Amino acid sequence: MLASLTIQNIVLIEKLTVRFAAGLCGLTGETGAGKSILLDSLGLSLGARADAGLVRKGAEQAQVIAEFEITNDHRSGAILKEAGLLASEDGTLILRRTLGADGRSKAYINDQPVSAGLLRNVGDTLVEIHGQFDTQGLLNPATHRAMLDDYAGLDMAALAGAWKNWQAHKTALEEMRAGATQAREDEDYLRQALEDLDALEPKAGEESELDSLRTRLMNREQVIESLNEAYAALNGDNDPVRSAWGALDRVAAKLGDDTQMNDAISALDRASAETQEALSLIQSLSSDLSESEHDLESIDDRLYALRGQARKHDCAVDDLAAMRDRLAARLDLIEHGDEALAAQEAKAAKAREDYIKAARAAHETRIKAGARLDKLVGAELPPLKLDKARFETQSEEMDEGEWSAAGFSRVRFAVATNPGADPGALNKIASGGEMARFMLALKVVMATAGGPDTLVFDEVDAGVGGAVAAAVGERLHRLTRDDTGNPSRQVMVVTHSPQVAARSDAQWIVRKDQQGENVLTDIVSLQDMDARREEIARMLSGAQVTQEARAAAGKLLEDSSKDKAA
Repeated sequence: MLASLTIQNIVLIEKLTVRFAAGLCGLTGETGAGKSILLDSLGLSLGARADAGLVRKGAEQAQVIAEFEITNDHRSGAILKEAGLLASEDGTLILRRTLGADGRSKAYINDQPVSAGLLRNVGDTLVEIHGQFDTQGLLNPATHRAMLDDYAGLDMAALAGAWKNWQAHKTALEEMRAGATQAREDEDYLRQALEDLDALEPKAGEESELDSLRTRLMNREQVIESLNEAYAALNGDNDPVRSAWGALDRVAAKLGDDTQMNDAISALDRASAETQEALSLIQSLSSDLSESEHDLESIDDRLYALRGQARKHDCAVDDLAAMRDRLAARLDLIEHGDEALAAQEAKAAKAREDYIKAARAAHETRIKAGARLDKLVGAELPPLKLDKARFETQSEEMDEGEWSAAGFSRVRFAVATNPGADPGALNKIASGGEMARFMLALKVVMATAGGPDTLVFDEVDAGVGGAVAAAVGERLHRLTRDDTGNPSRQVMVVTHSPQVAARSDAQWIVRKDQQGENVLTDIVSLQDMDARREEIARMLSGAQVTQEARAAAGKLLEDSSKDKAA
């Protein structure tokens, strides 16, 4: 949840840092004091569109830093990991946005530069903002199905897997059909090409072998001449090794058993043996070259044929054997294609049936969850001065062309604010204040369905007062609590209602201060009950705070404390 927000040079704010905690956080202040600046600043840090008009007059750059405390398994972690960013080890996530007077902005996550789009994706997992002019969430039908699925606890893994399997088999079938059609059109060409390759019988590595043999044959005459010369030199009558050996052998007996003489004769024996081996190798190599069954013309013809086929099929010579197998497979598809197509059609049909079964189960779950949701939301509406309104979850099957991994359900939240009227889109039926209260009712019912830990409601109490405002405050407070009554979520509410402000666990006042010729906006935490009572009294009576207003404010705070304890 949001731990702190630092704002610098945004409109009327020079520099300030606000620290928040879990529970219901009330933001109050006179109209025009700058509460919207706070929300604009928060939105900027979450990736909202940058507007140069937010930069304070005379400043070159504005900056907003939002610090969040998150758990190790928070949804933002997966987004950061996919983007190759490191998450903080201490559970802190810092979003920072700078905005120049020229409208250019830069975004950072944990001081690592990111795109505004990535900042927005991460921000969506951290904060959910609902206001009179909100265009996301409840007002965006594209989000309704996912919201209902969260509420229903629907496991989408099996459905997504069935969709993926069907699409894979469907694609394979389409490719097989296209391949069979193309193969039939190319049958004559394929048969001739296969016949040519079968006649050629190309082998992998053959081109290299032929090139090497060709090089040897091109130099054969010169090589044979040199081999003969070497053979004659080693096998002539004037062999120095044999002459030296004979000379030493004649006098060896005269020296007796002389070690040096014996070693010299042994060395000459070895040299003679090595000479005989060299003669044998030279003779063999000369014979191979002289009697070779290959000739340059046949090798050149073979290389020409191989390289011609390689150019024809646009592949390497070494790939011709594999090309031959592919051509044979295409011809086989013509000859036995009906059986293969029938088998693939059966697989695709079975995969489609499995998907429809899973999508049908999800659709029925959505219908049941929608009926339950309608009933519970309907019970929340009368206390919110929406007693004549009706909330309706509409789930209908889409045409096959619109099916997806999420199934074939089209889900829409619709409302009717007058009896007998047909339910319609919320943004076309309800007023700004009604929309915010519908959202509140829905979030209260769906509190356990997940989503961001920080919710922001702007002017949710617009146009209501008294018991209705008290009901709004009670629901906002309830939205922050878990089953044990402890704060598990953070709800920030911008309010003009004293009943809502009294329900807050903590309260801040947004106010304007005249500093010389400048007017600056400041946000002050109301740390004690006296300060809160004075602010709520102002909200009750206006600029002139009376004792009666202070007494009424004290009563609101006292009653709120009792209700919280209960």
